[in-house]
Amino acid sequence: MSDKRNGSSTDVETPAQPARLTASSPAPERVTSEAPPAAPGAMEYDYTNFYFGAGEDAFALLAPFDDWWREVKPAGYYLYELPLHSAPSTTVDVEDTKTHEVRSGLVNFASYNYLGLSYRPEVKEAIKSAVDQYGGGASGSPILSGTTEIHRRLSEEIADFKQKEAALIFPTGYSANVGTIAGLMRSGDLVVADQYAHASIVDGMILSKATSRFFRHNKVEDLDRKLSGFEGKKLVIIEGVYSMDGDTPPLADIVEVCRKHGARLMIDEAHSAFVYGANGRGIVEDQGMEDEVDIHLGTFSKSLGGQGGYIAGTHQLVNYLRGFSRSRFFSCALSPAVVAGLRAALKLARNEPELRTRLWDNVSTMQGLLADGGVPIGDSTSQVIPIMVRDDARIFQIGEEIFREGVFINPVKYPAVGKHKSRVRMSISAAHTKEELEKGADAIIRVLRRYGICQ
Repeated sequence: MSDKRNGSSTDVETPAQPARLTASSPAPERVTSEAPPAAPGAMEYDYTNFYFGAGEDAFALLAPFDDWWREVKPAGYYLYELPLHSAPSTTVDVEDTKTHEVRSGLVNFASYNYLGLSYRPEVKEAIKSAVDQYGGGASGSPILSGTTEIHRRLSEEIADFKQKEAALIFPTGYSANVGTIAGLMRSGDLVVADQYAHASIVDGMILSKATSRFFRHNKVEDLDRKLSGFEGKKLVIIEGVYSMDGDTPPLADIVEVCRKHGARLMIDEAHSAFVYGANGRGIVEDQGMEDEVDIHLGTFSKSLGGQGGYIAGTHQLVNYLRGFSRSRFFSCALSPAVVAGLRAALKLARNEPELRTRLWDNVSTMQGLLADGGVPIGDSTSQVIPIMVRDDARIFQIGEEIFREGVFINPVKYPAVGKHKSRVRMSISAAHTKEELEKGADAIIRVLRRYGICQ
């Protein structure tokens, strides 16, 4: 780049646009400017190795982490944050930041767009109309100037959908968990969560300053032990579908233990609201426990294909959290354009139950294809299907080969999951065609057979 500061013009290099490849195109040659492969030892490290550091300088860890990151990113970590050049549909165009190419038409198993609603014409039109009326952002917190009429309507519609007295809308699902837990529980209280609870639940527990305990995943006997002997306020937190394993909780047994110990129960239905149950009201509806759970939490970024989160419950609960949920109180409200899209998506989810039927059809099809190929999927019974590789050293290599075979899917390793529990996580959509499911499964099975993961 040449910057002629003393002249009449400035010469600036125009960044080259990524070339486009179809899903079937061969992988391009590696570019010469790319960093060399990571040394074997470097891939044995992960983020946790850089959490603590010696010395008095808060920046002391930055250089060691940067050295490590520069080495491991081209060796596998580059598979994170790959830019999409298309909507999160069933096939996507993804920029390969290792080769600087755009690979087109990849079968998409990486997005949470479970009902295929984010790009529906009705949703896009609602967003466009809201932009014309309200502009881009809310430009204020919910309690000050950020609440519009359609924010109020969305909260009323969510409460009606969940058949609860009231609902409260948050900027993100993360802030909904953090704000609800830290807004309700205090030092001296007890919060007990499933050991596989989402990071936002864990962070909410930390911020609440309550005593925090974790019970073994879905083990009701251990929950009973963790609640025993504690005198004071108690809150138990579980999920509807666990996002890394795709399994569901034994709600009736958990409710019984909570009643025994006088504990309130909160469920995070981020991955199960709008898809489970006869009316889409989640695992609570599916297992007949809607009135037994005290706090119903969910997100809009999964099945509704938008952004944000909510809690639903009694008027008293919502009124209290409106004042004490700091993550909502001190955040800008959701963009009105997003809210308009969510209202349209919610209407579609309620009026088109065939979307859920199609989703579960596709889940059954994919589970059958993977079973026929001998692919291990753990205990998943949902649209979240973990392909259990259990090879931390080679998970990125496997993920890269699947990517080059024409499938967009996420490799996951420690610390997101336990050591030696690495996997690629698959998300199924109602919008996937049978041809896309078959094509994607074939590619995945081909790669896994090369590594001896399946026969």
